[in-house]
Amino acid sequence: MKKSLILCAGLAAIACSDASESEDLKAFPTADEGMERHVIRIPLLPNEDDFRVELKVGKEIEVDCNRHSFGATLERQSLEGWGYTYYSVAEVGGPMSTLMACPPDEPRRVEFVSANFENPLVRYNSKLPIVIYVPEGFEVRYRIWAASDETLRSSVE
Repeated sequence: MKKSLILCAGLAAIACSDASESEDLKAFPTADEGMERHVIRIPLLPNEDDFRVELKVGKEIEVDCNRHSFGATLERQSLEGWGYTYYSVAEVGGPMSTLMACPPDEPRRVEFVSANFENPLVRYNSKLPIVIYVPEGFEVRYRIWAASDETLRSSVE
């Protein structure tokens, strides 16, 4: 009984302690002024090499019938001394849009508009968090992509 009370008290002390930073984030730097650190934790999967995580950085804005996007670059960086990878997005430009004439009766709507990255797919690794630094006011969304079990043959020409 005493052991369980001590254990409960210890767990309560841990829960009430300063939990501002998780253990798995201690190696990553805090965000610079004007930036935010976003963290994605993905579940353990079998054959993780068959999966990728697509990063989408953007914000919800009012749009019309045109296609909208932000201009930005997703930079992959290595954490000195640790070998961990993190990502940063700096100087987001836009929003930009196509310039088609919209029907006059078509209402504007709020939609998530993201930056078009050259390569938004990152390695799936459930052992480490995916850390992305983005300008304040932007959010990070993601999708999980899976490879098909089917492989196709190329033709010899």
